[in-house]
Amino acid sequence: MTHATVNGSCLCGAVAFEVDAPFLKFVNCHCSRCRKATGSAHASNAVVLPNAFRWLRGEGHVVRYDLPTARSFATCFCRTCGSPLPHGTRSGREVIVPAGSFDEDPQCQPSQNVCWSSRAPWYRHGGDLPTD
Repeated sequence: MTHATVNGSCLCGAVAFEVDAPFLKFVNCHCSRCRKATGSAHASNAVVLPNAFRWLRGEGHVVRYDLPTARSFATCFCRTCGSPLPHGTRSGREVIVPAGSFDEDPQCQPSQNVCWSSRAPWYRHGGDLPTD
C-alpha cells in the first residue's frame, strides 16, 4: 500500500474523519466482545498510530464506551445514528478504526482473522456461501 489518506464517516454524516495509510494492521476480530459491539460475526478493524488519525467534523457527536470488566476493550459510536466509529486504545498507542466506516476503498484487505477460536459457532467463512 502506498501512502494515502482514507476518509470515513458515520451513517448520518454528522461525524467524519481521515486516516493515513498504510495501516499498522488490518484484521477481522472474531472475539465475543467485537461480535457484541458490531452485531455481526466479526469486526473488521484497521489499526493506525494516533498521529495518522484526524477528526474532520462532529467529534462532539462521538460517544465512547469502555467496558468496565475488560482491561482494554472500548467502542465509540455516533450519538445520532449509532454507527461504530474510531477510538483510541486506553494506552493511547493506537487508534482502532472500524473498516465499515470508510467512505472509500482503503486499497488493502484484512490480513488476518484474530480470535478465530472464539468465532461464533454459526459463522461460515464467506468463500463457501452462495452469492447473488
